[in-house]
Amino acid sequence: MPRRWVAAVACLVALVALACEGGRAEPGPTGAPPGAGGISALGDSLSTGFGSCLVLTSCERNSWSTGDGLRVRSHYRRLLDRDPGVRGRAFNHGRPGARAAALVGQAEAAVRDRPDRVTVLIGANDVCRGGVEAMTPVAEFRAQVDRGLRALRTGRPKARVLVVSIPDLYRLWQVGHTDARAVRAWDRGVCPALLAAPTSQAPADRARRAAVRERIVAYNGQLAAACRAYGSRCRYDGGAVHRVRFGLDLVNPLDWFHPNAAGQGRLAEVSWRAWGSTD
Repeated sequence: MPRRWVAAVACLVALVALACEGGRAEPGPTGAPPGAGGISALGDSLSTGFGSCLVLTSCERNSWSTGDGLRVRSHYRRLLDRDPGVRGRAFNHGRPGARAAALVGQAEAAVRDRPDRVTVLIGANDVCRGGVEAMTPVAEFRAQVDRGLRALRTGRPKARVLVVSIPDLYRLWQVGHTDARAVRAWDRGVCPALLAAPTSQAPADRARRAAVRERIVAYNGQLAAACRAYGSRCRYDGGAVHRVRFGLDLVNPLDWFHPNAAGQGRLAEVSWRAWGSTD
């Protein structure tokens, strides 16, 4: 291939790469542990921006917690507005599909980041990964959350921790089960404990959904209690995220489950207040 064509192709590749990054507010995190400060996110796909970039994969630039993109005014971007010194100090250890059992490993990784703040949003997969019988027992869920928080308190005792309530997934079923697009997506296996046979009103299906709803309420109670047990460096959002009335306009049009960029922005807005009036 003539050299001028090689150069042209190289330029085109570079332009495509730049276009893909054009939604960032500033250069993204380097991945190198900072001297101190910044924010780390623990949790599942809700914290990785999964599905918010029109593909069913993580899109961390839209994360409500650590995102550095222009479409979501994340906690990181709010902190950056106040202190330019935190630039590049946003670390996301959330993983799609993670249950509470993964929290301790994520917390240990966050300790190595040496952040001043840590956000925790976990529990959706403890109800969603399988049928009702596969849901994590409440006592086991609490023990796993405690192990994760203990790792944070031991490794980064001065960091401030924000524990966020699990969204009201039952509300999403309520607004989506009459929408043909959502039903088609959910029939492909999205959160089967709640969303299997989404249009059925059979007693068994209604009981199954009620069990999921009750389990999420129980998990949120345990998240609040675990945060209280942690001590004064931990804040619970008081159920603020759970009270968000998620509609189909706040979820992506592929799985009709994970928040889109607007939904991530709403999570950021509501949860940010929970840090307290001095933040």
